[in-house]
Amino acid sequence: MRGHILLVDDDRDLCETIVEGMAPFGFNVSWKATAEAALAALEVGDWDAVVTDISLTGLSGLGLCERVVANRPDLPVVLITAYGTLETAVGAVRAGAYDFVTKPFELDVLRLALERAVRHHQLQEEVKRLRDVVARATEMEGMIGTSPAMRRVFELIDRVAETDATVLITGRSGTGKELVARALHKRGRRAAEPFVAVNCAAIPEALLESELFGHVKGAFTDARSARRGLFLKAHGGTIFLDEIADMPPGMQSKLLRVLQDRTVRAVGGDREEAYDARLIAATNRDIEIEVEQRRFREDLFYRINVIRIDLPPLAARGRDILLLAQHFIARAGAQFSRPVRGLSSAAAAKLLDYGWPGNVRELENCIEGAVALTRSEELTVDDLPEIIRDYRNTDLSIPTVDGGELLPLEEVERRHILRVLKSVGGSKAAAAAVLGLHPSTLYRKLDQYTERGHDGGEREVT
Repeated sequence: MRGHILLVDDDRDLCETIVEGMAPFGFNVSWKATAEAALAALEVGDWDAVVTDISLTGLSGLGLCERVVANRPDLPVVLITAYGTLETAVGAVRAGAYDFVTKPFELDVLRLALERAVRHHQLQEEVKRLRDVVARATEMEGMIGTSPAMRRVFELIDRVAETDATVLITGRSGTGKELVARALHKRGRRAAEPFVAVNCAAIPEALLESELFGHVKGAFTDARSARRGLFLKAHGGTIFLDEIADMPPGMQSKLLRVLQDRTVRAVGGDREEAYDARLIAATNRDIEIEVEQRRFREDLFYRINVIRIDLPPLAARGRDILLLAQHFIARAGAQFSRPVRGLSSAAAAKLLDYGWPGNVRELENCIEGAVALTRSEELTVDDLPEIIRDYRNTDLSIPTVDGGELLPLEEVERRHILRVLKSVGGSKAAAAAVLGLHPSTLYRKLDQYTERGHDGGEREVT
């Protein structure tokens, strides 16, 4: 059901037409003939919007609107009027109406107004609920989320944290891969020992070996003294190799030997030294493709891909976007000493519509900037960055049942899988995480779609 609507009008025929006309679209419409009866119903019912004619016996529709706005400011009111004049519009705005519709009207016009009003109300309710959720949330090393994909991530972290199993974390930039690595470390038996993080993509190839394995004095021109490598500095704890798929091929073979032998040899040295550190690796690339294209060693991939944790992109996490936004609002508000409580429903809608190519990191920066600039206790659309304010979602829904086409369940599944794959930029690992499928299951289904094609012919799935 899309929403529970209270309709107020003394025209019985019109009310019955609206009740019947809105039902196929998921609206449960109850109607009253007077404003007084409507106010009584508002006291005991759970409503998503009020639709009222302006001309009522007794208290007018404008008067009813003012009463509703004063007592239930979260409940949108749509006014129906026979006079679409400027004066009427001004009166509706002054009374606090969310929208108004002019008689005579097509049912589709009212339906669109109700869809907007109900979404406005439900987003306001969601924002209020999220304030309470964030206040009570037990964070996992800074990660919060209630989406199915994130619940699976949290469950995996809890299951493998106490082990020493090697973990490979995959996901786009900004999805929180290092947070997952730190959560694994802090919730495991090595929590009191060092956590050493290294970004393999940020260190030049000539220095990476020395950084990881150390060097002896005189090993190269600038080696004025011996230096222990990060594997030895992580002894007893965890070493986190971020963006491991960016590691040069020559270093990949050396890393494979280190992981197999559990010893390191410093650059320029002739002695092997044992280390005891748990390995966690991460990459923002589709690592299976890297292996297939021979840019990443297959044997090293199998060595690090013992436990796999796939992080979904933010756009695939649904209402987690608002949950995270509320979390960042609270943190930025404390940082900047700003009394910002939450989001307006319009701002929340913009955040949900945006694609978030920069994922959680982009959302965090967006909210931090908005809190720093806002002049109110609630972030509005005007406080958001221009790219988000002006964003228009042009991604069309893939139809399943549109009234003229009844699809087999297999075809509904195929369309949904391809839509999710598109929404995560073609990453099969991310799509599998969002869909709750084992990666091998997803690959098998995609192979079947490639063989059959959309219309039975050959085609590539992208």
